[in-house]
Amino acid sequence: MEIEKKFLVSKLPEDLDQWEASVIEQGYLCTDPVIRIRKMDGQYILTYKSKRGVQKAAGVCINQEEELPLTKESYQHLRDKIDGVLIEKTRYRMCYPSGSGRYKIELDVFHGHYEGMVLAEVEFPSKEEADQFIPPEWFTENVSDDFHYSNAFLSENGTRPLKPGACDETEREA
Repeated sequence: MEIEKKFLVSKLPEDLDQWEASVIEQGYLCTDPVIRIRKMDGQYILTYKSKRGVQKAAGVCINQEEELPLTKESYQHLRDKIDGVLIEKTRYRMCYPSGSGRYKIELDVFHGHYEGMVLAEVEFPSKEEADQFIPPEWFTENVSDDFHYSNAFLSENGTRPLKPGACDETEREA
């Protein structure tokens, strides 16, 4: 079970270079349910996820997720079959608050098709902790409830999501 919140990020933290980072590429073979392939740190992974937000509470998503290893050859074979856009990003794994490391933040800085977009996800051991979480000041809107910010949607759609509350194409994020 995965309990998480996703946020837009207003600026990158100054100490970003001190955190562990991975270059990731991922594509989607199916988005309902999610069947994803990913290359990260020399590993190749096939992931099955239940439909996003299968159990939903305000501002929190809870999903079922299973991962299976792939060979490089099988990853390459499946990569040629993905639907939509290949997602490319650098993922930084950070501890928050810095001293305690109580929570792990996965900060995704997108490249390629989504160059410049930055999202942060925080996973929690329980819904109660997710509800009580106070994000760092560099987080902006909680977009956990907005499927437009899911990697599956980004892959399928190929356009940047509207800012929360935006009404038309002219208000898309830069």
